Amino acid sequence: MAQLPPQTIHRDPQLFYWILLPITAVMILTGVLRYYATVLMQTPPKKLDDKAMKEQRSLLHGIAIRSNFHALSAPSFGTRRDYIINAYESGAYLKDPERRGQPPPNPMTDPSAMDGMMGMMKNNMAMMIPNTLIMSWINAFFSGFVIIKLPFPITIKFKSMLQAGVATKEMDPRWMSSISWYFLCYFGLQFVFNFLLGNENASNQMAQQMAGMGAQAPQMFGPGVDPDKQFKTEAENLAVVEHYSVLDGVEDRLLEGIKSK
Repeated sequence: MAQLPPQTIHRDPQLFYWILLPITAVMILTGVLRYYATVLMQTPPKKLDDKAMKEQRSLLHGIAIRSNFHALSAPSFGTRRDYIINAYESGAYLKDPERRGQPPPNPMTDPSAMDGMMGMMKNNMAMMIPNTLIMSWINAFFSGFVIIKLPFPITIKFKSMLQAGVATKEMDPRWMSSISWYFLCYFGLQFVFNFLLGNENASNQMAQQMAGMGAQAPQMFGPGVDPDKQFKTEAENLAVVEHYSVLDGVEDRLLEGIKSK
């Protein structure tokens, strides 16, 4: 079977300097400015009172016991489980015991919840506004340009991803449009941000980008969450744990290991 000749497109060499480099530079500068803008817009977290801290730490204590029960002996685990289940069911750790059984307060009327929602809105706006402006800028000035060819072969399935904005069926899938280069920079500048911002800051930057693209995970502690239901759920989870210890039969296992040698 005869092979098809390689596809050649005569492009202006200035496209590299007037399209590819500007898009890359704008994406890097936007990412750095977005990080510092997010830092400036962040509000310091409010200090929790003693009762709220006790409520949260007691729930985490029960989760830790349930997750690491195998490191405890049977009497030790049984004592801890009975005590914390009784405390959960009696509401001993609740911040507001008088509100037990009542629906959680409306998050829109809670000042602390409003501060959290305003912080999320600021982060989302810091992600949406620059991306919208850059996409509008690329569509207005660079739409339809083919700027680069990948040096390795790829299948036809990548054509729609790499040639966004270029409606040409016969073009080799290795050719990349300007809009596709924008998306590649959007997801592939992690090492550049590691160099400019540091590993930890760059990780926060990428986490904000990925969080802005998907739904937020439910929070364990936050507005609209009923702590009494969480305590009862954790008490049920502790009650059904079938205990075993990593030290069960350790003497026999040790002697068997010595005899095998």
